[in-house]
Amino acid sequence: MTDARYTHGHHDSVLRSHRWRTAENSAGYLLAYLQPGRSLLDVGCGPGTITIDLARRVAPGRAVGIDAAAAVVALARDASVDAGLPSLSFEVGDALHLPFADGAFDVVHAHQVLQHLGDPVAALREMRRVCRPGGQVAARDSDYPVMTFFPDDPELRRALAAYGELTRDNGANWDAGRRLLHWAYRAGFTEVVASASAWCFATPEDRGWWGGLWADRFTQSALAEQLLAHRIATDEDLVSFAAAWRRWASSPDGWFAVLHGEVVATA
Repeated sequence: MTDARYTHGHHDSVLRSHRWRTAENSAGYLLAYLQPGRSLLDVGCGPGTITIDLARRVAPGRAVGIDAAAAVVALARDASVDAGLPSLSFEVGDALHLPFADGAFDVVHAHQVLQHLGDPVAALREMRRVCRPGGQVAARDSDYPVMTFFPDDPELRRALAAYGELTRDNGANWDAGRRLLHWAYRAGFTEVVASASAWCFATPEDRGWWGGLWADRFTQSALAEQLLAHRIATDEDLVSFAAAWRRWASSPDGWFAVLHGEVVATA
């Protein structure tokens, strides 16, 4: 994934979000297509939690997770040690140049990946290339402009707007969720099932976790560094953004929803 700068980076505040993801909470739209013995490629696998879950569903079929960040691939390998899945492996690689033969997999999956690419259509074409004819290419991405929350907070809205401005500077697509169906057609797919689903954070525990990790992202991660470097925000802004996230998290009636677009395309 080398054609756009990765806005989030790999700070712990990012990875603890990625490690929370499972097949159930992040790939439910795909599960009906998985059967034992099918082969699966997970593109942009991160620390591997979704990959491991998907691998269990296709075992003893081959499952491979691939990510551009070697340090994150190492974390995924560590996480899989006790999974009891000898057909699962993790590799370093680029979503735009997948190191696999044509038609190598029955299912090719990408979660929250296309939004970070400057050419998501090229990535979908590459995913289609390594998927066997009649197999499935699946993608799910969030749509940041329609993230919604209560209670309202101008600083929280300003924080999300700053994030969006940075993604545009980085050549990424913060509104990827709504574009997936369009991108799939542009990539040459003719049979595409599109859907949507949401994450919702409304319990005290969920608010503390979600608000806390975003507060840390805006003050400690590559996101903070890039916002400063691009002069989108000042140090004072970042402190204010983090405070807004913590304010929201401490609200007894706080509610936050993240809408995702989803597609399953037949190769």
